[in-house]
Amino acid sequence: MENKLKDTVPPHNIEAEKATLGAMLLDWDSISSVIMLLRASDFYTQQNQVVFESLAALSYQGVKGDTLTLLGELTRNGKLDQAGGAAYISSLTNVVPTSANIEYYARIVKDLSTRRSLIKISSEVKADAFDESRDSRLILDSAEKKIFALSDMDQSSPIHTMLDIVPRSLESIQLHYANKQSFTGIPSGFAKLDSMTSGFQNSEFIVIGARPSMGKTALALNMMEHIALEMKIPCGFFSLEMSYEQIGQRILSQVGHVPGTKLRDGTMKLDELQKLQVAAARCYDAPLYIIDTPNMQLIELRAMARRLKQKNDVKIIFIDYIGLISTENSQSAVYEQVSEISKSLKSLARELNIPIVALCQVSRDAEGNEPNLAQLRGSGSIEQDADVVMFIHRERKKQEDGEMQAVQDAKLIVAKQRNGPIGDVPLLFLSAFTRFENKTMEGERAPAKVSVPIQDEAPFGDAAQPAPSV
Repeated sequence: MENKLKDTVPPHNIEAEKATLGAMLLDWDSISSVIMLLRASDFYTQQNQVVFESLAALSYQGVKGDTLTLLGELTRNGKLDQAGGAAYISSLTNVVPTSANIEYYARIVKDLSTRRSLIKISSEVKADAFDESRDSRLILDSAEKKIFALSDMDQSSPIHTMLDIVPRSLESIQLHYANKQSFTGIPSGFAKLDSMTSGFQNSEFIVIGARPSMGKTALALNMMEHIALEMKIPCGFFSLEMSYEQIGQRILSQVGHVPGTKLRDGTMKLDELQKLQVAAARCYDAPLYIIDTPNMQLIELRAMARRLKQKNDVKIIFIDYIGLISTENSQSAVYEQVSEISKSLKSLARELNIPIVALCQVSRDAEGNEPNLAQLRGSGSIEQDADVVMFIHRERKKQEDGEMQAVQDAKLIVAKQRNGPIGDVPLLFLSAFTRFENKTMEGERAPAKVSVPIQDEAPFGDAAQPAPSV
């Protein structure tokens, strides 16, 4: 009978709640630490919730709380009966002889409140799971949100003094000085862009917009190459348009500086095969994780992103592209769906505390002109939610024989940056490799990163090993 009663009554400790309230009345200076840790809803009984609310109200008013002022506050608000009456209020200070253990009592109250919340969430998830009219993926997403929200509420914000701040700041400054780096975030590999943004910052939602075939995917892959291959920083890539085999070929073409057309038609020469061999060896152990699910639902993307963060500790995520993400409200207007996606991606970046870079198309009237914020396709909420918005612009020039020019001038237009300057980043586009590179002062491309010695052995020898499974 006792075990059955334990299972039906939510966990609580009335004595710990009364001890917390009594200690607050005995030592008014301790109330700030308790208010930072607890909320009124953390108390199990309504009368203790009302008492805590009134003590917090006195604190906000700058009035020192004791039994008399608390009784006066409750009387003025007409809540004295809800708080248990004058006799109950007077008895609170008799529960504890001293306030020395107030934080200990408060943490007991908080722990039991968290347990009750977990029980409530479990019950809601159980009820949803029995409701066959609801999509199981929606139930999972809802459960994840509730658990993460509970976890965030359970973490109190620490107060840092200059004794903590100064050593950490000096350490960071010394590290930047030693590395000669002016950025604090994840570097993109494009020098001027990194100098403008200080790298991609945690919790930021970054949007790269362009017309079709302007090189959105190529630019994202260039950035990932630098982040994952050069910096060895774990990176996630959601490809909703191209398969992972196509992504793999694009990466090998870019890293090895071998024209993508030759990879597809098999017309490579021996030195190009050797370049691919070296490029493949560089890519095998790169911490790059690719998901190539077409028409991915927003809730699936969020769940997979959380998994990548938890399992692989990815530091940045790229999404190619916003227009191919599906929402549950497929019958609603396009701008409403895009708005939902935009807000969700920004909130996901904050939740995971990593940068999220999403590619986006711009409207048709940007063809041949420099794109601007008003031309982001789908919804004005992208412009509003994004921390950084940049556009790719280059001319669609062709040679007389109809082939695209080998090297073209291009630029990345930083049109919005919440915490930094805006402006243009000059680049060069190598059409054969679908690759962007830094533009030097003289306007020439930077030297290739891959140096391949000419060998007489077979192009794919022992160096080419199977890629590890993720």
